Amino acid sequence: MKKVLLLLLVFTFSFSVNAQIETPAPSPAAKVEQKVGLTDVSIEYSRPNMRGRTIFGGLVPYGKIWRTGANARTKITFSDDVVVGETTLKAGSYAIFTIPQADTWEVIFYTDHAGGGAPAELDETKVAARVTAQVDPVEMNIETFTISFDDLTSSSAVIGFLWEKSYVGVTFKVPTDASVMASIDKAMAGPGFGEYYAAATYYLAEGKDAAQAKKWIDKAMAMNKEPRFWQLRQQSLIYAAAGDKMGAIALAKKSLAAAEEAGNADYVKMNKDSLAEWAQ
Repeated sequence: MKKVLLLLLVFTFSFSVNAQIETPAPSPAAKVEQKVGLTDVSIEYSRPNMRGRTIFGGLVPYGKIWRTGANARTKITFSDDVVVGETTLKAGSYAIFTIPQADTWEVIFYTDHAGGGAPAELDETKVAARVTAQVDPVEMNIETFTISFDDLTSSSAVIGFLWEKSYVGVTFKVPTDASVMASIDKAMAGPGFGEYYAAATYYLAEGKDAAQAKKWIDKAMAMNKEPRFWQLRQQSLIYAAAGDKMGAIALAKKSLAAAEEAGNADYVKMNKDSLAEWAQ
C-alpha cells in the first residue's frame, strides 16, 4: 500500500512539474498598431516561419483561401470608416483572408473575424471588401511572415504582406481631410452647446467664477431649443451662485415642472428644496 501511495505521489509531482513547463509557440502572436492621419489601425496575427519549406505554391497553395497567418484569424481593426479599392469599410474589425496566386493575390476583408482558420468557402454576405494586389518579388528570403504598415501619408497607408520572397501591398484611405475640415469648421463657428454647458457646470462644481459660468450657461441654453429638467436645474444653481436669486427661482420652477412631467422624484425634491431656500 505504501509503495502504491509513493508511486502516486511521484506521478502527481511529475505531472505538476511538467504542467509548469512553458514552451514558445511555433507561430508567435503579434500585434502591430499604426495611426494613419487621425485613424487608429491595428492588426493582430500569428507569424509562422519558413523552416526550409516552400511557402507559396507549397505550404500555402495557390488558388485556396488562406487565413493570412497561422492559428487564429488575422484581424484588422479601424477606428474610422476607410476605403479599400472602391469599397468603404465601416469602422470596426475584420478578418483578412487571401487567395494567393503566383503573380497576384486576392485580399478579402471579412466581417466574421472570430475563430481560427479560414472557411472552406466564403459567405459572400460577409465579404465587406475584395481587392486584387500584385505580387512584388523580394531579393532575400523573409523567414518570418510579416504584416506591416508602409508608405504612410496623412490620408492613406499600405498594408504590406511579406514572406518567402514575396511582397504584397494593399492601399487603404482614411478620412483625414474630412475630419480636419469638420473640426476647423466647428472651431471657426465657435463653441457649441456641449462646450459651453460643460465649462459652466465645471465652474459651478469647482467653485470658480460664477459670473463667467452664468455667461456660459446662458449661451449654452440659448442653443438648446428643448432644455431638460436636469439642465435647467444646473442653470438655476449657477444663477444662485452668481447672486441672481430671482433668476434662479424662475429657472427652478421650470425645472420642477419638467421634472414632475417626467416623473423624476429626485429632481422634484431638489427643486422644491432649492425654492424653499431661495425664497427666504
